[in-house]
Amino acid sequence: MSNDTVIQALPVGLTDRAAKRIAAILSKEPSSTMLRVAVNGGGCSGFQYDFVLDDGKSDDDMVIEKDGAIVLIDPISLNFLRGSEIDFSDEMIGAAFKIKNPNATASCGCGTSFSV
Repeated sequence: MSNDTVIQALPVGLTDRAAKRIAAILSKEPSSTMLRVAVNGGGCSGFQYDFVLDDGKSDDDMVIEKDGAIVLIDPISLNFLRGSEIDFSDEMIGAAFKIKNPNATASCGCGTSFSV
């Protein structure tokens, strides 16, 4: 299986690289901990991605589970993230989660904020 394999059936994909990194992070946390990915107002382009460890799942959260990784996305954020892919990049300049979002019309240089 390639590192770029993505879950296709869900509105938001998760690469193998991202799932592996999320699972590694969660393995050091209490068993009820999950990664919440959200879109908030702010950032230099209007909206910004937020990655937070969370131990509470809401009934209307979308849940992505893959290889020990559990990601939560609330319904409002899902509207901005639909069709996106969550990836993890580990480069010389740093390691970070990256979201490839087809809904973004512009993004900042750091890749953490975007506009629609």
